Amino acid sequence: MKAPLVVILGPTASGKSSLAIRLARSFCGEIVNCDSVQVYRQLDIGSSKPTPQERGEIPHHLMDIVNPDEHFTAGEYLRRGREVLAEVRERRHLPIVVGGTGLYLRALLMGLFTGPRRSEELRDRMNQLAERKGTQHLHRILLRVDPVSATKISAQDKSKVIRALEVFFLTSKPISWHFGAGREPLRGFSLLKIGLNPPREMLYSAIDRRVEQMFAAGLVGEVRSILQQGYQAQLKALQSLGYSQVIRHLRGELSLDEALDLTQRETRRYAKRQLTWFRKEPDVLWLNGFGGEPSVQSAALARTRAFIESFRYLIQIPFIRQNAGSSV
Repeated sequence: MKAPLVVILGPTASGKSSLAIRLARSFCGEIVNCDSVQVYRQLDIGSSKPTPQERGEIPHHLMDIVNPDEHFTAGEYLRRGREVLAEVRERRHLPIVVGGTGLYLRALLMGLFTGPRRSEELRDRMNQLAERKGTQHLHRILLRVDPVSATKISAQDKSKVIRALEVFFLTSKPISWHFGAGREPLRGFSLLKIGLNPPREMLYSAIDRRVEQMFAAGLVGEVRSILQQGYQAQLKALQSLGYSQVIRHLRGELSLDEALDLTQRETRRYAKRQLTWFRKEPDVLWLNGFGGEPSVQSAALARTRAFIESFRYLIQIPFIRQNAGSSV
């Protein structure tokens, strides 16, 4: 029989974590992170991780699991995420997946193609070719061997171009073929997806305030400390929003105000892309507001209670705390 699983999705700064913690408090929940930056240790301020107090009160999973220089993929997230979901289900608690990384969520719920492992030797050769002739040259090769993928991958996105070529050269099949084969969707769970959709201008204002708070809370010092430990600025983790702009500031390329303004602008653009991605997600209950608003929390609590109570076989399980959802 299936167990319940709640997913909270939406753009950055929409209050996903606040709502997740509220639901977890009410329904014996455990939170499963679905943010591609929060998986890294030491990247705390710039990724807006929950406070130590919140993490002490509610179990949080898949946070601080790799160092900034470790390679972490959607495939690895899929494997670890499904292991965590199975463990939470065994404890008869409610797993609550929360985050804004659409690719990770898609991997967790729908599966990924079983592609070949990375070939560092092949990647080195392609990177050298890109340095000599440009990423456009690699993209033209991809256009010949996998025109379907080439039309979907930007010629400027070197990492995706290289991965697509790597898959083709290692398997003799285009990555577009792999995407259509071998997916294994998540089984054993019934889903309730809750999406947060604040008014656009209010969301942008919230993003600007959050970025200001990050800088005021010591984001520059956090980045400086990470670099002083020997981590290289070009690491994927440090190319995340906020971190890459602060690195440019530390290099003297941007003033502090310019770094802050650029982080705000790029984060607003990222939020727009997140909404575009999540709008394609099926069967989402969209709530028009922020996750911390009483009206949104009340609606989410009521819908989650009804969702959980629909599992008749869970009636004897101490899933729902007393008076859950009666107040916010």
